[in-house]
Amino acid sequence: PDASVRDGVARDLVFLEAVEINPIVVHGGGKAITRAMEKAGLKANFIQGQRVTDEATVKIVDDVLSREINPEVVATINALGGGAQGFAGTDIFKCRKLWLDDKDNPGTRIDIGYVGEVIGVNTVPLLKCIEQGITPVISPTARGEDGKVYNCNADVAAAQIAIALKAKRLVFMSDVPGLLSNPQDPDSVISNLKTDAVAELKKKGIVDKGMIPKVDSAVAAIKSGVEKVSFVDGRVPHAVLLEIFTDEGVGTEVVL
Repeated sequence: PDASVRDGVARDLVFLEAVEINPIVVHGGGKAITRAMEKAGLKANFIQGQRVTDEATVKIVDDVLSREINPEVVATINALGGGAQGFAGTDIFKCRKLWLDDKDNPGTRIDIGYVGEVIGVNTVPLLKCIEQGITPVISPTARGEDGKVYNCNADVAAAQIAIALKAKRLVFMSDVPGLLSNPQDPDSVISNLKTDAVAELKKKGIVDKGMIPKVDSAVAAIKSGVEKVSFVDGRVPHAVLLEIFTDEGVGTEVVL
């Protein structure tokens, strides 16, 4: 390559060496849980983007997330040359039972079973991993105030870790390009989402179903001091790097 190209590459390398990235992964597993439920003869049911979780379902959730998907993610990272350590969410998260407000009957609440709202994060093992250059990989389950296992929304759990560790960046990776103004049009990505616009987007149904906890968590993280929150498409190669290191980004950025 000519001198200008070499110089450009050198500048990029110097820049990357100067940036310290300490990733923490909180994974979901909704589709795998639904498949396991169907195999067990159970039907998945969602209310306001949250999985209704009875006693039989929470057992499946815990098995799939903490004993199947979590080890697979850890093994993949290690096989690709990284260093990762898995954690069951019950060792990291404390929660209280989540009740949903009934939109059709104001003032009443909906019981969705063993679904928890994260209220505490055990940061000690996470910080130890970071000190050693190891990526923690955490399943979104939590220990309730009653000592039982609860299913938690992965987006909410990830946001609580970001808040607890005062992270600079929080990235939600899924299989959609970002927040879409038209759910039927993958090209209708809202590149910048202002927190004060969320309520109106909920009324219009643009923020709906599984996007509700994702967007609410992003807003909570921004208001708690996380500098940047993004929604990116995990199907795009290097989506996280493109979001972090380019001005344009590749998804939706949540801003004040």
